[in-house]
Amino acid sequence: MAKENTKSPDEMSFLDHLEELRWHLIRSVLAVIILATVAFVMSGFIFDTVIFGPSKMDFPTYRLFCEIATYLDFDSAFCADKLPFTIQSRTMGGQFSADIWTAIWVGFIVGFPYVLYELWKFISPGLHPNERRHSKGFIFIASFLFFMGVLFGYYVVAPLSINFLGTYQVSEIVLNEFDLDSYISTVRTAVIACGVLFELPIIIYFLTKVGVVTPEILKKYRKIALVVVLILSAVITPPDVTSQIIVAVPVIFLYQVSIYISKVVLKKEAKREKKAREKGLKKT
Repeated sequence: MAKENTKSPDEMSFLDHLEELRWHLIRSVLAVIILATVAFVMSGFIFDTVIFGPSKMDFPTYRLFCEIATYLDFDSAFCADKLPFTIQSRTMGGQFSADIWTAIWVGFIVGFPYVLYELWKFISPGLHPNERRHSKGFIFIASFLFFMGVLFGYYVVAPLSINFLGTYQVSEIVLNEFDLDSYISTVRTAVIACGVLFELPIIIYFLTKVGVVTPEILKKYRKIALVVVLILSAVITPPDVTSQIIVAVPVIFLYQVSIYISKVVLKKEAKREKKAREKGLKKT
């Protein structure tokens, strides 16, 4: 195991920092591997219930949209008995490879708070005591936002994508027979992409702390950000307006929250600098 480093961050050399980072990365990777092993053992549940859940019409999202369509007296593809496609594995090692990589991704998602904890342990010694005190909730908030994004991706983006792409046909002659890797990639992309997108307030917080962004900059480029959000929504969702709006709305909301967070950070920085100046004046 790594020896406890008794040097202060100011006394540590570049090589000391690299050594410290190496052990944080090793512990993070080990945690992901352990969780991935557990996920591999539980692969039956993970695939049948979780991964293939959005491919079945009894999935909660489909039932909800079907009830809404029925209430509004609309015909909807969400009320079908079965999605018109099959999932196949066309390579010898396809299923084994899919099982291994899915277990690794599940290990990373579940172990995300611990990975953040190790990252925070590496970063926090370089912060001022006041900054460390005000950032105690970093791991909880960042993990909460990530898991919110994961759930949004799984219960909203993934089923919308699968339903649209699974029912889309250029002709009745062409059958939809999807490869296992393609199906898993669709679910994984929706889940991970939304998890990262929901980290926007945290990213803006740190960018504001280092002086890269300000509330004024965020407001100035709001329209450009809206276009970028719509482009990202188009990438991770099927090419229909409804799905893109459903994804774009929470991200735009998070962007507005990020502007507020940036304002709060700058106000606290201004107060801290004012107090520091007042103390300096008193000493003189």
